[in-house]
Amino acid sequence: MIDRDGYRPNVGIILCNAHNDVFWGKRIKEHSWQFPQGGIKAGETPEQAMYRELHEEVGLHPDHVMILGRTKGWLRYDVPSHWVKREWRGSYRGQKQIWFLLRLVGKDCDVCLRASTHPEFDAWRWNNYWVSLDSVIEFKRNVYRQALNELARFLNKN
Repeated sequence: MIDRDGYRPNVGIILCNAHNDVFWGKRIKEHSWQFPQGGIKAGETPEQAMYRELHEEVGLHPDHVMILGRTKGWLRYDVPSHWVKREWRGSYRGQKQIWFLLRLVGKDCDVCLRASTHPEFDAWRWNNYWVSLDSVIEFKRNVYRQALNELARFLNKN
């Protein structure tokens, strides 16, 4: 599902613990780290997609987290053309994302990177909220910065 401007709807998830550290997942067989994210399927709301992706990538259920906030609108990033699948070239520019800030109310042991048959991550850790974005693939860094900046105001409200 790509919009008329060439962006695929997606959700991004910033999961924090009681100390406001954020979940950082290491992409399988890569040296890059990122927040959980994934596409919004036809008929899904961003919140429904967020809960589905949270379970698929991190193994958490809605009762393991509390929503602290979300971005007001879409944040977009362009994918370099050499990363775009051949059949999508010309129609696909990148992703537009609604970002959610969640608080883990469960335990660290509730995290399960093998909850789905197609895991995204092979390791995870907690990092400072203002984590260095050097280990994030370059074309996503600005969106990460925007999401962290916009959602920081919700950190100490709950």
